[in-house]
Amino acid sequence: MAHVPQIRIPATYMRGGTSKGVFFRLDDLPEPARVPGPARDALLMRVIGSPDPYGKQIDGMGGATSSTSKTVIVSKSSRPDHDIDYLFGQVSIDKPFVDWSGNCGNLSSAVGPFAIAAGLIDPERLPRDGTATVRIWQANIGKTIVAQVPISEGQVQETGDFELDGVTFPAAEVQLAFMDPAAEEEGAGGSMFPTGNLVDDLEVPGVGTLKATLINAGIPTVFINAADVGYRGTELQDDINADPKALAMFETIRAYGALRMGLIAHVEEAGKRQHTPKVAFVAPPAGYVASSGKAVEAGDIDLLVRALSMGKLHHAMMGTAAVAIGTAAAIPGTLVSLAAGGRARDAVRFGHPSGTLRVGAEAREEGGEWAVTKAVMSRSARILMEGWVRVPGDAF
Repeated sequence: MAHVPQIRIPATYMRGGTSKGVFFRLDDLPEPARVPGPARDALLMRVIGSPDPYGKQIDGMGGATSSTSKTVIVSKSSRPDHDIDYLFGQVSIDKPFVDWSGNCGNLSSAVGPFAIAAGLIDPERLPRDGTATVRIWQANIGKTIVAQVPISEGQVQETGDFELDGVTFPAAEVQLAFMDPAAEEEGAGGSMFPTGNLVDDLEVPGVGTLKATLINAGIPTVFINAADVGYRGTELQDDINADPKALAMFETIRAYGALRMGLIAHVEEAGKRQHTPKVAFVAPPAGYVASSGKAVEAGDIDLLVRALSMGKLHHAMMGTAAVAIGTAAAIPGTLVSLAAGGRARDAVRFGHPSGTLRVGAEAREEGGEWAVTKAVMSRSARILMEGWVRVPGDAF
């Protein structure tokens, strides 16, 4: 019996923020996968090792968590004032699909360094030493991200002393500016607050009526109060992920939030849209011990936030959700702002399961509508491995 040989595809395995993913140049993909469609999805699923009924992704590059089941495609941009186009694919672990509905804010920090290392940036725009400005078009949501990438002796500087809670080792700091981050989601009319309200009464069958801030910024996010669902906001991963009833409750809240935001037409559709929206719960500052054993003092943070990604409590904080947090904190009256004390803020430091994170946002009210010009935060990124990834030749 003849067996199909494996093919190899140039790829780079990178950490960006508190996530990891497999990065590709668009032109390096097999021709059928250079365009959106079933071939591309099948290829990326096989690279990552999905769908895996065992939930381990043993036969692929994925790490069996939402933070490590990710893929990125980068190409030179034809858009004015942009260097590269960046497309993000969140690969489901146990189901046969790739979710293209949103961005990954953590991996956004690795896109600029990858593009430079891959020769996608005009060498004339790169300093010998200093900072390279990489202008990124985020193709999933149609937004601009500006990355400030440190350069040393003509190469991306990856080592440094910038520490990011949720990442074990220090590295070089990469600053990101998410420009005009209000997400233009289909059905939401491009509005930051698709219902027109800073706080809604969200009816969730089997749970009750919850106060909720439904916001499109960075990524569509449903914010609720921790106390309203029996939590303090100091929970770590096992407190939520080891409780099937809690996970089912949050998924129900997410589904009805998506329906209320106009992201889906029927609540049953939420299962096919796992990446968005996110659901997060907030609380006023309180002290706790992070997953690393580090003590987080109430006086060191403005509020507590815990967020779920792909059906599980995230070990730290998704970058796009951090943008949503910073944006909502800048607008008085949202649940995020109220948890942080109720006043407008141009920056907020919040506590998450792995420690703390600071994010800033510039918000203004125009004719009764809120607008955010940009949200800013720092991450780090590092190439972990580069070469080729192999898949069976009939995988796509």
